[in-house]
Amino acid sequence: MEETSAGGLVVREAGGVAQVALIARVNRAGRLEWCLPKGHLEGEETPVEAAVREIAEETGILGEPVRPLGTIDYWFTAEGRRIHKTVHHFLLRATGGRLGVEGDPDAEAVEAAWVPAPELERRLAFPNERRIARAAGDLLGDGG
Repeated sequence: MEETSAGGLVVREAGGVAQVALIARVNRAGRLEWCLPKGHLEGEETPVEAAVREIAEETGILGEPVRPLGTIDYWFTAEGRRIHKTVHHFLLRATGGRLGVEGDPDAEAVEAAWVPAPELERRLAFPNERRIARAAGDLLGDGG
């Protein structure tokens, strides 16, 4: 089975430091994992349209696409099925909104936070998402 999702990094500047809106989810072991907002494409959405929508839903932050950052693909098993998932990531510049997870229709995100770019490497739970964050390095400065 194939699944396609999109999401990425929505960035703002605060006090001369780039900050990225991350979400936290509770994993199967009950631990909090910080990750990039993302979700499935709906209807005829393009990956960039889905990324903008998903980031807004999961973080409350509206963003304007800047550029693609890359694609991650991996396999996992759910409900006895083997699934190949492809996730398209984009860099967005924050344009408005209020940080929070109240708009997440799936209620998977339990927390959202602005994280200074230099802390992304330490904060992001998954190595492939840390790689995507590094791909945004020229905009994020030292932390990307």
